[in-house]
Parts: sequence; structure tokens; C-alpha cells
Amino acid sequence: MATVQQPETSIITGNEAMALGAKLCRVQVIAAYPITPQSQVTENLSGFVESGQLEAEYVTVESEHSALSVCIGASTVGARAFTATSANGLAYMCELIHWAAGARLPLVMGCVNRAMAAPWSVLNDQQDSMSQRDAGWIQIYARNNQEIIDNLIQAYKIAESVHVPVMVCYDGYILSHTVMPVEVPTAEQVDAFLPSYTPHTILDPADPRNINQVTLADPRANEVGETCHGYMELRYQLQEALGNARARAVEVDEEYGRHFGRSWGGMTWGYKNEDADVLLVAAGSIASEATVAVDALREAGCKAGVLAVRVYRPFPERELLEGTRNAKLVVVFDKSLSYGYQGPICADVKAALYGTGGGPAVHGYIAGLGGRDVKTRELVEATQESVRRVEAGETHKETGWINCQF
Repeated sequence: MATVQQPETSIITGNEAMALGAKLCRVQVIAAYPITPQSQVTENLSGFVESGQLEAEYVTVESEHSALSVCIGASTVGARAFTATSANGLAYMCELIHWAAGARLPLVMGCVNRAMAAPWSVLNDQQDSMSQRDAGWIQIYARNNQEIIDNLIQAYKIAESVHVPVMVCYDGYILSHTVMPVEVPTAEQVDAFLPSYTPHTILDPADPRNINQVTLADPRANEVGETCHGYMELRYQLQEALGNARARAVEVDEEYGRHFGRSWGGMTWGYKNEDADVLLVAAGSIASEATVAVDALREAGCKAGVLAVRVYRPFPERELLEGTRNAKLVVVFDKSLSYGYQGPICADVKAALYGTGGGPAVHGYIAGLGGRDVKTRELVEATQESVRRVEAGETHKETGWINCQF
């Protein structure tokens, strides 16, 4: 009788978790350019290919722009492709990020969140991925290293069912270079959960096609008289696909739970939020830190909870509406800034709640830009300040800055 392999718990970094996830998904083409703090992902995957542990083409490229170009070509001809990057590398990919979404390619990219230059910083915040939130990619944010590997495996199943690329985001250094216990699934488990990729693109010499040719504004007939979509209809379809991805992300997470014994909340996750008057909202590792802040706030007599954003695009509007229904105050901690306005998650939370009538006050804080340390007590103090303001009748508050020396 053949021995059935069991999952093993390993003490690994977030970058190792990402690389192992890609290996377990049996990616066929990898193209990535090293950039701190993403480089370990690339190094580990090149090692897997070189040693024969992963049967894949590892394409050495001269830039991040080229890396995503290779993945677009590979995905178009039917290969399961993967890349990873950070910060200015992601910005260099910008043209192709839009192209991959518009071409409806089920790519998966690991984004190891890092501050954008200038000035130069290699430390963590979430300004890089947040800057691409409107490009048409699904974005999933991990709270710990276990979720990184699980999100990566889920990402391919989501992407290949709705034909939209997925960005799996996690905080640089805080997760990428920190070791944690991670249960690594077996190849047999992942094969049972994630079938081989069946491409939806057509590449057949007997049935020649133009792919992503110049598209005019209005629908028009092709050479055989069939009416084809114009540019606007194609964008409508992408928007519809992202809308459908909400339910698909929840379904895939639930299915993952049945296969592997753990799931991550679907679109959002909560902590002590069932009876909370005050909800702390964030994405990524800072949301995990917020759970510690909630414990401290409850000890001080404040009924606080966490409602964390796991899938940021498509935005979890319904989950936030339901989750904040009984709250008096929502405090949002953004590790990113929409310059000239406020934190992007905070702005989206306000938009989701607009028009509901009598909803909670929403206060936003900018935290941790450029790797600035965010202490639990600072989350507690900011929340307590907002509570005092709301109790005094001040529902609106200008964006606050945590641990900023101004």
C-alpha cells in the first residue's frame, strides 16, 4: 500500500511560503526580476527549477516590465504563469498590469509590500499595491505566513475560474523575512484542490485569431459579419467579472477549508466583532496587530473588535455594510495614502456606508509609512481619541497620522 504523505509544519519566512505555494501549484512559467524585499521568492523558485523539484521554465529577464510581459505571453498560450515584485518594480510593470487585466489572463503575482520612492526606502507600507487598485486585478492581503501560502493556492483557483489576474499581497519584512510555523500542504492535497489549467484563450493555427488588437469605441462587424464588442463593452465585462469574483473568493476559501482544515474568512475576517461598538479596520499584518489592540481596549472597558479587509479588490462592500450595522464608530488604519485626500481603505469604507442612513462615524489614520513602527498602544490611543470625539458629538474628523513627528 502506498504511503500517503501528510502535511508538514515548517518554520519559514513569508517569502519561502510564497515560493512553496507557487511550486505546489505546479506553475509552468516563472519570470521575475529580483527586488528587495521580494528577492527570496525569486531565489527559491530558481532553486526549485534548477534542482528539478519544479518542472517549469524560469525566464531570466532584464526588468520587471519584461517579467510581466513574459508571463502575459505564457498565459496567452495556455501556461500557468507566476511572477513577484515589490514597490518600484510593481510601478515599472504598470503598463502590463493593465494589459494583463484587460486581456483577462489568470496570472498570479506576489506583491511583497514596500514603500515607493522617492525618497528611497526598502521598508514596508502598502502604497505600491494600493496604487494599482484600479487596474482590474483582484487583490488579496495576508495577515501571516500561513495565509500567504494558502492565499497563493486559492488565487489560481479564483483567477482561472473568473479569468481575472490576482495579486497576493503581504507586508515586506514584517512577513516576508519573519519566520513563523507554516503547515505546508502536500502536492497530492493541492492537486486534488487545484486542477490543471485549462486555458480559455484560443491558439490554433487552423483557427487563426487576432488577440487584443486595436478596438474602436463602438461595436462593429468583423470580417464574417458578426457584431463584436467595442472597448466599452469589454470594460463592462471586466467589471462584471470582478463583481462575480466576490462570491467566487468566498466559495474558494470555503472549499479550501474543507480540503485543508482552515479558511480565512472569504472577503473579510473578524475578531471579537459580534458585539463591538467600535470596529478597527485594516488590511494585512496591521490588522493582526489590531487584534492585540482590541484586547487592550476591552480591558479598558471599550467594546472593540476587528473587521479586517482580506480581499480589497473587488471591494467587500456587502460584508462591511453587514459587519458595521451595529457599530457606533469605525476606525480605519491605512498603511497607504491617496495623496491629496486620505487613506484608500478609509475612503472606500466611507463610500460603502454612504447613504445607508444613521451609520457609524468613520475616522481614518495613516500609519506605518516607509516602515515607521506601529505600536499596539498607538492603535489603542488613536481609537480612544476617536471614541472621545464621537462621544463629544464630533462625528467628522480629519485624517490622523500615527507616530508622525509633525
